[in-house]
Amino acid sequence: MTIKEAIVLGNKSLDNIETKILLKYVLNKDYSYIVANANKELNSEEEKTYITLLEKVNNGYPLQYITNKQQFMGEEFYVDENVLIPQPDTEILVEKTIEIAKENKANKILDLCTGSGAIAISLKKYLPNIEVTASDISKKALEVANKNAKSLNTTINFIESDMFKNINDKFDIIVSNPPYIKTDVINTLDKDVKHEPIIALDGGLDGLKFYKAIRKDVEKYLKENGTVIMEIGFDQKEEVLNLFEGAICIKDYENRDRVVIWNHFQAK
Repeated sequence: MTIKEAIVLGNKSLDNIETKILLKYVLNKDYSYIVANANKELNSEEEKTYITLLEKVNNGYPLQYITNKQQFMGEEFYVDENVLIPQPDTEILVEKTIEIAKENKANKILDLCTGSGAIAISLKKYLPNIEVTASDISKKALEVANKNAKSLNTTINFIESDMFKNINDKFDIIVSNPPYIKTDVINTLDKDVKHEPIIALDGGLDGLKFYKAIRKDVEKYLKENGTVIMEIGFDQKEEVLNLFEGAICIKDYENRDRVVIWNHFQAK
């Protein structure tokens, strides 16, 4: 099988970009090599590995967990089965947080449910003078987040914590992309999503478990004029706005309700 034939085979089920990402991984070569060597034969081990991994992806296993790579906010993050795969939809959450942090001259930010650390690390990259703390209940997720912080040369204060349990500070901004899928909906999700950690997906029976937890305790951890910024599911706008009186909701670039912003002190 040549590289060209491998691409044709992959493109039957994947898009062209995904096929080339998989080939780059199997061959341990860059994009220019793939393009320049279309007629080069894969050796038997490469061909076997490629077909095996292609079948795995076709059966719903995320390509990102094979390559251990995902792009987010212009950086490459390490991901594995212990964390959610950062999605482009979440970039609007980071962009809005950067904007508000600059407007309010924020000094401290907390990222609740940090997972891979993509949000916290991106914020630190764009706001290098701000102190960023990130927490997660999962020790394995924090190991991934620490790995990303080191590889991307950022200093983040990571804390193992069930929501606010081990948080002992106040912040100008608390940002979160918490689990928000209803428990009984998880089994209906796409096959690739179901390979992601359930603990990072399951938002309880109504999908609001973690928003309620944030609302219950968040004022203890906000500085005066502090702001809460949260990602929500596409159909959760009204329910979350009802929890956070006076909050606003903004849409993502696909025109879907995506981010709720709440300033308790302005809402009073």
